[in-house]
Order: sequence, then structure tokens, then C-alpha cells
Amino acid sequence: MKHAVYALLVAFVPAVASAGSAEKRGFEIARDLDRANEGFHGEQWHLEMILVNAQGDKTTRELQGKVKETEGDGDKSIMTFASPADVRGTKLLTWTHKKGDDDQWLFMPSMRRTRRISAHNRSGSFMGSEFTYEDFNSQELEAYRYKFLRDTRVKGRPVWVLEQVPIKHKSGYSRMECWYDQEYMNPLQIKYYDRKGKLLKVALFKDYKRYRGSYWRSNRVIMTNKQTGKKTIMIWSKRRLGKSAPDGDFSKERLDE
Repeated sequence: MKHAVYALLVAFVPAVASAGSAEKRGFEIARDLDRANEGFHGEQWHLEMILVNAQGDKTTRELQGKVKETEGDGDKSIMTFASPADVRGTKLLTWTHKKGDDDQWLFMPSMRRTRRISAHNRSGSFMGSEFTYEDFNSQELEAYRYKFLRDTRVKGRPVWVLEQVPIKHKSGYSRMECWYDQEYMNPLQIKYYDRKGKLLKVALFKDYKRYRGSYWRSNRVIMTNKQTGKKTIMIWSKRRLGKSAPDGDFSKERLDE
């Protein structure tokens, strides 16, 4: 018995060290990704959102958006629907926080009413798309636990694969597997697992373009729901980085303007 116990201990120690090393390296990579995307100040864009049902039928919506980088906390963003007429003027305002629950408000012009999105409801579909309210929060470093899984290549490009587990218990995801391009310092693919641990969605990030010399942005994201067969395609255009919008543009009191 003494020999058996010793063998188990010897086998267990490297496993613990390996797990710790994977978590340490995962955090270090995530920290480098975060730093590579800092300092852009602000961003503005036009967005085409295409909803595709399981039969392939498509509905197209047009949006305008702004993002503001803040000092010491998460980013702020606002998206406004420009068309079609039944959703025109609808706005989603998001204040992401490094710690604690994020703040989100949805303004519905048909009711002239602003609704706060509670933490429990952020896993719900955003305006019928395959994106949830949670998906529109900026990915703050402090919001996840990280684990390095492997190095690999995607179409010849070197990639890190990380597991990210949301720290906020009200997340709609149990974990995510993220493929980060080592040049773009942004994802090529993310797999989202539901609260039961089953694969829920896969996002593909395409058409990367470099802005202001060092900031890479994907201009096409395809989010496919693996459980329903539906997908949402988002296509960015008229993208500008470097100009910070006024704080008033991200005020919840001005959503009805």
C-alpha cells in the first residue's frame, strides 16, 4: 500500500503543476491580448446585421455604433438601429465594468421607454439575433479565468487556443474556447458552451483589417447556433478608430433623444 500511495502522489504532482502552468500561461496570453488592444480611445462604425433562420430566410438590419475607451474601467458602447422601420431608433447602451455586473439599457422608441437589462436577462437574444446582450459587453481581462490549451495553426496562421470561464455567475455560458490569432491579437473563432456544458454557438471572425497602424479589427462575424441551426452575420463598414466621443453620447438620460 505504501508503494501504491507513493506512485499516486508522484503521478498527481506533475498534473497539478501542469494545470497551474496552463492557467498561468493562459492568463499571461490574455493579458498580452488585452494590452495589445488598449489605447484606441474610441471607435465608430456602420453595421449590417443579417438574421438567417434555419430555413435560410434572411432579414437585414442597419445600425450605427460608437465605443468609448474609459480610464480604469470597461468600455462604453451604444448601438442605434437605423432600419428597417419597425426597429428604427432602438438603442442599446452598455457600460462594461472590470468588476461587478455590467450595466445595460435598451430604449424602445415605440413605447418611448428605456428598460434596464438585468444581469439575469443578459443571456437572452438581442433583438431576435443569435447574439445575446452579454455578447456586446467588451471582453475585460478581469471577467474570466483562463487556461492555455494548445498552440495550433488556422490556415497557416499561428494561433493560441485558450479556455475562458466567466467569473460572473449570471453568465449564460459555462465556458468558451477561443482561438486567438498571434498577429491580429484577436479571435478567429470562439466556441460558446451553455450552462449544461453543451456546445451552443460558434463565432467565426473574418475580414481582418488594420487601423491606426496597430489595431486589428474583424469586419465580418458569423455567429451560428449549433442547437437551432440559426445564424447571424454582422458586417462592419465606415469604421474609424482614434476619436473619443463625448461622455454625453453614452448617457442613459439621453437615450430618448
